[in-house]
Amino acid sequence: MSSQLPKSWQEAKIFTPSLDTRPSASASPRLWLVVIEQKEQRGTGHAIQCARNAISAYEHILVLSGDVPLIKTETLQRLMAFHLSEVAAMTILTASPENPTGYGRIVRRSMELPAVEAIVEQKALTPQQQSIREINSGIYAFKVAPLLEHLDRLNNNNAHGEFYLTDIAGLLNQAEEKVVALMAAEPSEVLGANTIAELVALDARLRAATANHLMASGVTIFRPETCIIDGDVQIEPDTIIEPFVQLLGKTKIGGECRIRSYSVIENCTLGTDVLIRQGCVLAESTVADGARIGPFAHIRPGSEIGQDAHVGNFVETKKARLGKGAKANHLTYLGDAEVGAGSNIGAGVITCNYDGVHKHQTRIGQGAFVGSDSTLVAPIEIGDGSYIGAGSCITRNVPSGALAVGRARQVTKEGWAAARRARKEETKNSL
Repeated sequence: MSSQLPKSWQEAKIFTPSLDTRPSASASPRLWLVVIEQKEQRGTGHAIQCARNAISAYEHILVLSGDVPLIKTETLQRLMAFHLSEVAAMTILTASPENPTGYGRIVRRSMELPAVEAIVEQKALTPQQQSIREINSGIYAFKVAPLLEHLDRLNNNNAHGEFYLTDIAGLLNQAEEKVVALMAAEPSEVLGANTIAELVALDARLRAATANHLMASGVTIFRPETCIIDGDVQIEPDTIIEPFVQLLGKTKIGGECRIRSYSVIENCTLGTDVLIRQGCVLAESTVADGARIGPFAHIRPGSEIGQDAHVGNFVETKKARLGKGAKANHLTYLGDAEVGAGSNIGAGVITCNYDGVHKHQTRIGQGAFVGSDSTLVAPIEIGDGSYIGAGSCITRNVPSGALAVGRARQVTKEGWAAARRARKEETKNSL
């Protein structure tokens, strides 16, 4: 295999992976992605012509289509194994869909043998060939030497004036090279997308397969057709996913969790027995066993929600760490904050972490109580077991076990409201 990198990385459209096999004392083989540009769009055959130099060092190659997202690794492995066992110059991956209209058909020399006589496009089918359902997927295995030997014999004498890679099958047959076909197990694997609607339809198929796989492993997904679950998402058994949930990226969810409707979770790790209530948004964060989130909480990147912690409705965290059993149940912002185990953060509390230039940390110890509507101006430390009076603006560190109150003294003027209403009524009557 070639270990040469291309001189220019400005060459796109055809992707040829190769293993860097240069000896190294410590490194394992690395996968290089060589990118070659087909500057003029002159057909699939022309695309391979553009990649001639990149593939010349190989004995065999796979040619794939970029718009066939459902193809399975196992199918490609089976294709290459079959290609090698048949000692073929060209092996075509085929399928037999219910409706083959629009696809090129495979004309075999015998229905019992893998040998292919030709690939015939839809428009060129003879009356006798109209009944053929086996189609060309556009995915091939080639022995490189005969491919390159006949590549320049392609012509563009067709309606689109393009060089078609499918014509190689006929050229190889004329040269008495072996051309064979292998049928994919599932026709849906080779479906392509030519429009946005077709792409969305393929996406739905892929996500349905992901949901079915998860349910087969013991995950309950109510109304899976309403959920968006990416292929890399991992979910342990006995977890329940409600309708209209999005699980994105490399999210991992432990067992016995419940993700309620309209929540969006991206690149997060959730432990066991986690409850995500309705309408929560979580990104690039961790939630430990037994934690309770939401409803309508926003867990922003870098947050670590500890075991049995509660993050309630309309609470936002960013780079915040909540210890075991800590609670922030209502209308709170915790940014660049550490909250110790067992601490309670009251409604409307804000950590003022940004001074207009830099971000600063707030550290709240274990078993602390921060009263409602308090503002904690960072950088600041609130000691273990301390109390912050409701409505306080705290700008200095609070020692452990202390009470801190930072608000104006209350003034009560008896009869003031009644007198004011009387004056208003007097003024109204005089007009």
